[in-house]
Amino acid sequence: MKKALLYTLSIYFISATVSLAQEILVNSDRLHQHLMHLSNYGKNDAQGSDRVAFSTHDMAAREYVQGLMREAGLEVKVDFAGNIIGKRTGRNPDLKPIAFGSHIDEVPNGGHYDGPVGSLSAIEVIQTLQEQNIETQHPLEVIIFANEEGGVIGSRAMVGQLNEEALKVVSNAGVSQAEGISQLGGNPDKIPEMARKQGDLAAFLELHIEQGANLYNEEIDIGVVEGIVAIEWWEFTFKGKANHAGTTPMNLRKDPMLPAAKFILEVNETIRAEEGRQVGTVGKIEASPGAGNVIPGEVKLSLEIRDLSSEKIWSLYESLESQAEEFAEEFGVEVSVKHIEVASKPAIANESIRQIIKESAEELGLTTMSLPSGAGHDAQEMARIAPMGMIFIPSKDGISHAPDEYSSKEEIANGANVLLKTILTLDKKLN
Repeated sequence: MKKALLYTLSIYFISATVSLAQEILVNSDRLHQHLMHLSNYGKNDAQGSDRVAFSTHDMAAREYVQGLMREAGLEVKVDFAGNIIGKRTGRNPDLKPIAFGSHIDEVPNGGHYDGPVGSLSAIEVIQTLQEQNIETQHPLEVIIFANEEGGVIGSRAMVGQLNEEALKVVSNAGVSQAEGISQLGGNPDKIPEMARKQGDLAAFLELHIEQGANLYNEEIDIGVVEGIVAIEWWEFTFKGKANHAGTTPMNLRKDPMLPAAKFILEVNETIRAEEGRQVGTVGKIEASPGAGNVIPGEVKLSLEIRDLSSEKIWSLYESLESQAEEFAEEFGVEVSVKHIEVASKPAIANESIRQIIKESAEELGLTTMSLPSGAGHDAQEMARIAPMGMIFIPSKDGISHAPDEYSSKEEIANGANVLLKTILTLDKKLN
């Protein structure tokens, strides 16, 4: 009996050891080294990044990244929008590619992790597959999108959503989007020819830092993104009557600042009162004529609401619009509202991919949390044409778009390993 038990236990431990040995993991040291090297392109005196899209820093960094892609065995090209695309063939050429990637451009004086973590992890995944002599059934594509921070320009172009007006917009580098794309080796005149259609990709995945503090505060390893929120903007204008601040009695004033102030407080109350993860912000206010000794005649303020549900956003807006009208009437002024062009539509992550991400993380012994993305990403655009999934890793203190943005070497490796495992599982399950 004892011999049989010992034999069973020995077989169990041998099997466990073999299984552990077969677990394929990325080279975290190499990945971290590549990230630290990339951070030197555009690093400023404040230790932040000035690697804005189309800048000399951006172009030099793109050359470095393309070199890494070629070293990993990818066939590299730049498309008409300036996106860098690395292709790896699969065993079955009839299958659609599984694509994954992110961006490497940053906001002015930004951090070194927003974008590069997903981009260089994608390249590391390919390098790992190459070293392990693993050939996938599906072709694989690593995509480094152009100018994500300037309006997800590369991904919008890829899905046919970049129009001529957008190409005229001046970027943070001081050149128009069209001029910048040309500098990257693209061809803005041919962008309409490159649009991909629904079904051209088997799936799209993006690994990214959370840019919030949910994972960090809860000490969770991996965020399984439920979707990327919609963003809607409005401009509220309260009109009263400008007059002398010293000679106009308080009871005779038509001061639009008063209803505007009450409205700002109401935004906070209304958004917080509704159950869910929605957020609302008044981030800009402008009083005219804007002198300290003049009662303003007009006050303009912005309203932004974000949520996974467009229906909820509009419901909240309608409630706030009603409140604005009440406040305006209370103080004897007028109010009007202008809806600004939609910033972004909601993008819901594919349920099957979400489940695979969760299971991949748990099999690696990592804790998970489901959460929405409150920031926009290239994945939001790619969801228009392919089943989409996003993987988050913690951001220290929730900081992003700032020099203090940080994720640890171990956290980055966790995300890259979940990305690798998810891709291999998708390769087996997708047709």
